[in-house]
Amino acid sequence: MAEKFDLNEREVWDGNYAASQALRQAQVDVVAAYPITPSTPIVENYGGYVANGYVDGEFVMVESEHAAMSGCVGASAAGGRVATATSSQGFALMAEVLYQASGMRLPIVLNVVNRALASPLNVSGDHSDMYLGRDSGWIQMDAFNAQEAYDLTLCAFKIAENHSVRLPVMMHQDGFTTSHTAQNVYPLTDEAASEFIGQIVPVDDMLDFSRPVTYGAQTESDWHFEHKIKQHKALMDSRPIIDDVYAEFEKITGRAYNRVESYLMEDADVAIVALGTTVETARVAAQQLRDEEGIKAGVVAIRCFRPFPFDQVREVLENVKCISVLDRSSPAGAMGAFFNEVSAALYTTSSRPLVTNFIYGLGGRDFSIDEAKRIFKEQQAHADAGHITTDIQQFSGLRGAHLGFFQTKRG
Repeated sequence: MAEKFDLNEREVWDGNYAASQALRQAQVDVVAAYPITPSTPIVENYGGYVANGYVDGEFVMVESEHAAMSGCVGASAAGGRVATATSSQGFALMAEVLYQASGMRLPIVLNVVNRALASPLNVSGDHSDMYLGRDSGWIQMDAFNAQEAYDLTLCAFKIAENHSVRLPVMMHQDGFTTSHTAQNVYPLTDEAASEFIGQIVPVDDMLDFSRPVTYGAQTESDWHFEHKIKQHKALMDSRPIIDDVYAEFEKITGRAYNRVESYLMEDADVAIVALGTTVETARVAAQQLRDEEGIKAGVVAIRCFRPFPFDQVREVLENVKCISVLDRSSPAGAMGAFFNEVSAALYTTSSRPLVTNFIYGLGGRDFSIDEAKRIFKEQQAHADAGHITTDIQQFSGLRGAHLGFFQTKRG
């Protein structure tokens, strides 16, 4: 048995350490990993827990991130509780195997510390890697601070291993802004965390020789369509399970989570829709604008990026006059990926609110409270005019953004 790890009622942890403690408390059987900034401390800490006897598990050091996820696939297919962590280029190298994991319905937990994709090389945080994984068939959850990185990693195991789900889960946090920032974290005791997650009960594990199974089968045109739609249905059907896990977690901690988080949205005329640490910045800006200038600003945050909560997004935003969707990733020749999803959710509403797109924070560039206020005020100007008065897509914090060729024109 693993030795006891003593915890205080309140700890000061960064997001990486918080996530690694959740892996320890989950008593993960196998972590196969290849280090990459800024996610390295998660798997490095887990290796320390194994070496010091705090985990009855295996830490497998491999030659690449592709191999890391491949090792996780094998260990999970064998019936183990499995996890790893990565970022950016490592995530991109894993991409091939991400589809294998989800297609095989393996309940792997992947901590993704979000970082910009090259080229140019950049080790700071944006959401390029999060968006890269959006169609890989994984459930994707997003933490906005260190406490949430801990809480949601615990929830990820319980969601992934539910027999009605049996899908891998990514748990995202912002590189450096969350992963390397120390904050107050209120952890569960080891006993409480273990009771919440429970023991993994494998399904179709390859080590059950009394019931042989096949993984990685080939389907072609005769069954491939049906297989992928069944996988899609499993993703969509996971929504009530996610809600149930959040509700159970709230009962034991008092900390409430929802697939869509709203702030000051009851009477909001203008809103920012965002992900990650930007959410907390936007919330401060919204409150200050209400107090100082009477602008009815609100914030909507997507906690569960996949399966995308179209119905909830539409419900919380349909009565808002103007919305700005903030994308922390290069649009790469299109409107922002996040903008497109939110716009699709709103397309069928009768009110059809105005929607604009801001690209911001690429490669770790700061996003300030003042900049959030400016975006809110611009949305208010659109609302007052009854139409979008600027370009639909703008670049927040970009040097030279006043140049016309940087804009996406209306019409």
